[in-house]
Amino acid sequence: MARTIIIEAHGGPEQLKLVDRPVGEPGPGQVRIAHRACGLNFIDVYQRTGLYPMTLPVALGMEASGVVEAVGEGVTHIKAGDRVAYAATPPGAYCEARVMPAAQVCPLPDAISFDEGAAMMLKGLTVQYLFRRTTPIKKGDTVLFHAAAGGVGLIACQWAKSEGITLIGTAGSDEKCALAKEHGAAHVINYRTEDFVARVKEITGGKGVDVVMDSVGKDTFDGSLDCIKPFGMMISFGNASGKVPPFDLGILAAKGSLKVTRQTLFTHIADHATCQQMARELFDKVESGAVKIRIDQRFPLEQVAEAHRALEARQTTGQTILTL
Repeated sequence: MARTIIIEAHGGPEQLKLVDRPVGEPGPGQVRIAHRACGLNFIDVYQRTGLYPMTLPVALGMEASGVVEAVGEGVTHIKAGDRVAYAATPPGAYCEARVMPAAQVCPLPDAISFDEGAAMMLKGLTVQYLFRRTTPIKKGDTVLFHAAAGGVGLIACQWAKSEGITLIGTAGSDEKCALAKEHGAAHVINYRTEDFVARVKEITGGKGVDVVMDSVGKDTFDGSLDCIKPFGMMISFGNASGKVPPFDLGILAAKGSLKVTRQTLFTHIADHATCQQMARELFDKVESGAVKIRIDQRFPLEQVAEAHRALEARQTTGQTILTL
């Protein structure tokens, strides 16, 4: 049996329940992992609230780290005793141990701790696809990144700096702006006290940015389009403020033949070989010191509801993990 967090109905943090569940043995293509730490992400909130509807009851959580206890037939890239970390479907990472598909479980280098492994996979792989797989971004390009002091944002600030990319970060307080600047943002904007569109135009000499990376959604979408130079791209990859409402495609032509894409990590990592390669690139960044994983909040598994409340209230910075 393993302590596991489930929901039986969509709703607020009070729906999160701690139960004991049987773990079982891995079948073909599966692995059993004893977790050391679990990651917390906004997608967990979307699933809990029903923004991303789930078949209930369901265990939540999309990333964790731990030690392989057993592997099923056909699993060759990991073995019992290996240190591993993952971001993967189906959900169910908020637990002490689980059986799950092995394809997206990645060997975790010894130099990276279990806490870091649990904190970095979903957010770090997201940054990898934003900068490496979605649209060409080269040294000297300029990116506008919303929520730059969050878990994805602080990794993105460091990644951009390590590759000579100018990152303009937005955040909701002077303290969060300072944190983004400390982690490599070239410029920071407090969107609560400054007009981020006007500041981006000022910073770029009126030209605008090559790419906007936006996980905020409804509140920033329209302004972000006004920050992009002709032929530039908006990468939407989250809805922290709510879903972007329908809009007229003609707006993209009027604003400079812009491109818009809505990305999700799980499409990028669906292929086993691609997922493993993305993880190796992420691990290389961390092992080289170019990216440091900052864990600012730790909650015991049984306090997961408090962790969700803090995340939704935007009271967190960096990474948040659940400890076991």
